[in-house]
Formats: sequence, structure tokens, C-alpha cells
Amino acid sequence: MESLKNRIRREARVLPGNIVKVDGFLNHQVDARFLGELADAFGEVFDVSRVTKILTAEASGIPLAAVCSYKYGVPMVFAKKAKSDNIEGGLYRSEVFSYTYQKKVTLLVSRDWITPEDRVLIVDDFLARGEAMRGLLDIIKQSGAQLEGIGVAVEKGFQHGGDRLRQEGYPLKSLAIIERADENGFVFREE
Repeated sequence: MESLKNRIRREARVLPGNIVKVDGFLNHQVDARFLGELADAFGEVFDVSRVTKILTAEASGIPLAAVCSYKYGVPMVFAKKAKSDNIEGGLYRSEVFSYTYQKKVTLLVSRDWITPEDRVLIVDDFLARGEAMRGLLDIIKQSGAQLEGIGVAVEKGFQHGGDRLRQEGYPLKSLAIIERADENGFVFREE
């Protein structure tokens, strides 16, 4: 998606550890209108008429997933990274290693919000090594729901998480795949 690549070129920065910082429009300060364009792009790739739930991970995937939820007219569920007192009943749990936080976290979703009848589209802001995505896929598997697809705004192709998921046959669409990010700028994979 050229408009996303252009926005990354103009506004993103690379931090130590190959952290790509796009918090000015995607995951801290949020440009909701632009996220609507990203949601429209996913709607051209996936049959969103079949989707009954949008799933993402807390916290930075929530804005994009919420806009997709609104656009597609289905609920959005986010996997929490800490159990709170307002979660009742059974939980789906999946332990993953967080690249951003450099530690293990447990993703939690109430069994009330994803059921075997659901058809789930995973939406997230970033994909690096794929650990969080594997946790979300594990939660879908535990629930018995059907995966309709995986939509990612920005994939760090040089960390190969998306490549592994594609090799395993998962229906993954990343709107911008960064092959290299350094002080010289960004190089994107051409599709």
C-alpha cells in the first residue's frame, strides 16, 4: 500500500534494536482517518462479509482493529496481557515472547467472546518475529473458531515472522513489508 509506505518514509524512525517507530499515526497518536484507509485495504483482500470477530493483541493493535470492527460491522476482541478483576469465567491463554518488551507475556481472552461459531480476522499493527501472532492463532485454535485471515499494517520482513507464517499456509496480508530499516531509510519488499 503506497500511502502507508510513504507515511513510513516521512514519519517513521528506526530505534536501536531495529524498532520501527510509527507512533505518530499508527499506535500512540492515532490518525483514525488513515486507519480507515488501511481497513478498506484489508476489506479488498479478505471476504469481510464472512467475518464475525476481529481479534488483536493489547495494546497497540487496538486502534486499527477497532476501526476495522467499525467498518466491517462486527465486534473486536483484544487479547489482554494481564488478568484483571473484570474477566470472569474461563479463559483462553497463550504464552508468547514479546519482542517489544523483551519478556514472556500471557495473552488472555475470555471464552465468552470467541466461540466455535466465530470466523475470526486477526488484525494487528506490526508483525516482526511472529510470536504475538502465534499466540493469537493459538487462542483461535483453542476456541474452535475458524481463521478467516491475518491483516497486518507493517511487517518487518527482515525478522521473517511473516515468511514463516506464509510458509505454513496462513492467509496473511501485510500492507507494507519493510526489508531493511536503518539510518539510510527504509527499503520495502515489492509485491
